This record gives sequence, C-alpha cells and structure tokens, in this order.
Amino acid sequence: MVTGLAWTSAGGEILYIESIFTKGNGQLRTTGKLGDVMKESAQIAVSLVKSLYPDQAKRFKEHDLHIHVPEGSVPKDGPSAGVTMTTALSSLVSGVPFPADWAMTGEVSLRGTVTAIGGLPEKLLAAQRAGVKRVFIPEENLEDLRDVAEEVKKAIEIIPVREVTEVLKAGGLLPEKNADAADPQGTDPKEKGQEEEPGQSRKTPGRGPKTDAEADEKKDKPAPRGRKRKEPVSI
Repeated sequence: MVTGLAWTSAGGEILYIESIFTKGNGQLRTTGKLGDVMKESAQIAVSLVKSLYPDQAKRFKEHDLHIHVPEGSVPKDGPSAGVTMTTALSSLVSGVPFPADWAMTGEVSLRGTVTAIGGLPEKLLAAQRAGVKRVFIPEENLEDLRDVAEEVKKAIEIIPVREVTEVLKAGGLLPEKNADAADPQGTDPKEKGQEEEPGQSRKTPGRGPKTDAEADEKKDKPAPRGRKRKEPVSI
C-alpha cells in the first residue's frame, strides 16, 4: 500500500493505492469507483512497471493484477495518482514495502516523467494533518510552494522530482541496473535537464528529516491518518 494525495471540494485528502497479484492470464482490474482518467493512469503505471522490471514479465503474464483505491463509494478521477500507482506496483513486484509515512502526487508519462498537478497547497496541508513526513512532488510545481503555509513546509520534507525512478530509488524499490534500462522510448538525456553531482539532492531546504536513514527508520510506522469523506475526489 502506498499513500497518495488528492483534492476535494472540502480541501486536500490522502488516499491509498493497494495492489495484488492473483492467478490469471494478465488481466488488469481496477476498483474503488475510479473515473476514466484514473483508469488510464493505472494502465500507464502497469506498462511503465513492466519496462522497469523486465525480469517480472512472466509474473505479469501468468497473473491478473488488481489495483484498488479504498472508500469505494466515493468517486475518484484525475491523472495525478500516476506516480503513486507506479510506486505501489513497483513495491508489489519488488517485494519491498514503501515507507508508510511518505506520500506523493504527480502525473506520470510512459517515459516515466513526472508532470505538474493541481491543488498542491491543499494536498500538502492534508499530508501534514495525516502525519506524513516526506512528500514527493513534480519539479514543475516548485513555484506553487510559495502558496503553501510555512508551518506545513517546516513539518514536511518536500522533494521535487522529474522522473518516477527518483521516487523508486529513494524507497529502495529499484536496483540501479533497472533504472539504467528504464526509458523504453529512449529519451534524450538533454530533455531531462542537467544532472546533479553525485550525492547532490533537489530536496527543498529546511523540510523535515535531512537524511534517508532518518526516514527509513519510519518504514514500519502505521499508515498516515485519513479522514472519512463523501464528496468526489480529484486526483
């Protein structure tokens, strides 16, 4: 289970993405009252994870994949759960649990690029309320941080990313050899922008824990606390 962030008419909310393999023949099933855009995000996530973990091809072929977003009576739609779905499936196929008090938001492309989303201030406020300690956001949304309350930015480590593989590597889900072969479309390195020096991070300054070791200690903590909701959710 991986924690994502959503927006509703009442403000930001957290949501969870669950996934499981069952015996079958490669079918994809989604539940949780998902809209068409969110179902497409699930299909993109599956294709991307297959490219990231080519050694798992037989598993995908011989099993059905079920993706569920709890609170099934609440309609949910939007593209920004793409990075969360990709991370949830990567956790499933790698067998590595993702830290329970980390969350994320972002649309993802078939190349693994994380693109901008809406409602970032509300989503980060919901993350803080729920006890989330680290949030991955699209780098394209950096300017939106000026609209986020200082107390929220001080309580959460906010990490901007360009590629979903950055999230997967931070969570220990993706070996380097998989990351090196993770671009099925052959993206020109120039399109990804200038690379950082080894060990350099794009973490937003002054945002919560400073090292992965501090955050990794929290992997076994209970999942963040959500609120009961009835209104439609925009992801």
